[in-house]
Amino acid sequence: MAKKTETRRTEELEREFIIPLRASMHQPSRKRRAGHALETVRRFITRHMKGKIEDVWIDPRLNEHIWERGVQHIPSRVRVKAIRFEDGLIEVDLLEGG
Repeated sequence: MAKKTETRRTEELEREFIIPLRASMHQPSRKRRAGHALETVRRFITRHMKGKIEDVWIDPRLNEHIWERGVQHIPSRVRVKAIRFEDGLIEVDLLEGG
């Protein structure tokens, strides 16, 4: 009987997403909107990149973009680039432009 060989792809996976943050404007209280938006980004990336929530690393530029107008006035959506590395770490960066 032939021996089964399992080839598992452990390459980097890179994708671009537009994450809607509109619900983070209405669900939490006014003083928690930016923090809730960051948690929304973590949950979205975890769901779509098939990772763990503790393995998501958010770039400081994305954090500053969400907090740019203060805790109460968050953007309605953000364009991000997510990269999942071989060790399971997922890096989320802000995309420039439209």
